[in-house]
Amino acid sequence: MKELEFVRRIAHKFKVKKPVIHGIGDDCAVLQYTKEKYMLLTCDMIIEGTHFTKKTSPYRIGWKAMAVNISDIASMGGVAKYALVSAGVPRGKGVKFLKEIVNGADAISKKFGVKIIGGDTNASDKTVLNVTLLGEVEKKYLATRSGAKIGDLIFVTGTLGDGETRHLDFLPRIKEARALVTNFKISSMIDLSDGLAMDLNRVAEASNVGARIYRSLIPLAENAPPPRKIPPRMTQIDEFFSRGEDFELLFTASPRESKKIIEQIGEKNNLPVTMIGEVVKKRSGVKLVEENGRVKPLKPVGFKQL
Repeated sequence: MKELEFVRRIAHKFKVKKPVIHGIGDDCAVLQYTKEKYMLLTCDMIIEGTHFTKKTSPYRIGWKAMAVNISDIASMGGVAKYALVSAGVPRGKGVKFLKEIVNGADAISKKFGVKIIGGDTNASDKTVLNVTLLGEVEKKYLATRSGAKIGDLIFVTGTLGDGETRHLDFLPRIKEARALVTNFKISSMIDLSDGLAMDLNRVAEASNVGARIYRSLIPLAENAPPPRKIPPRMTQIDEFFSRGEDFELLFTASPRESKKIIEQIGEKNNLPVTMIGEVVKKRSGVKLVEENGRVKPLKPVGFKQL
């Protein structure tokens, strides 16, 4: 079963009601909190062999475990506040290994004002970390995956394709997300953790729309690794779009707001944003327009698949 279908099924099973505002299907759960703010809750797990290797330093493991969760808070327009960190570690690793994991998680937490307030440890066959992160966002600034409208333009921050070279020490786009939601009306947003193809399809699915992006507009990183060995059914370009771990932001805005973003974003905030496409009717699907004008489906194939 593919991930999008699985999420759709469990979201249908676990219906939400107040105080839950948004449940399964977004980067964070959203709960009623104060008169002016929502509470954000997220948890993300990283696993040896999938998100890092046996040779990865424990400091970088701890850093990444916290960073991916802060990135989820960023994608909702919020600010991260408190964290629980749980670790499963092989018995032979020792206390020093665990201490370095904590040091890595603590280092990035301090950069973003996050307080680690608890967690758990256990023995496991492989190193596994899970962070539960609590944040908050002003109600007027909340960004979700489900707000994209037909006619909106699609943007990304930064450059794409080099996630595997920087996924262990990246800085979440909290500052950039806050600049976007506080200065402009952002209709939807997601962080690119599982690849442009998968995450754009998630936005389209949640918003009940289609999307069209243009190959010539994609900001490819100069140091993006060459294509990996790929299945015959995937082309080189498909392989690029299925790469994960960029942790940039993908967001949409109306044409009017997009004009403001293009005119003001660099001047006000020095943010690296690129317009890559447009939101279209759902029956049009999610499509990629190649440089030769050929249009092809952009299937939801990504870094994580069940």
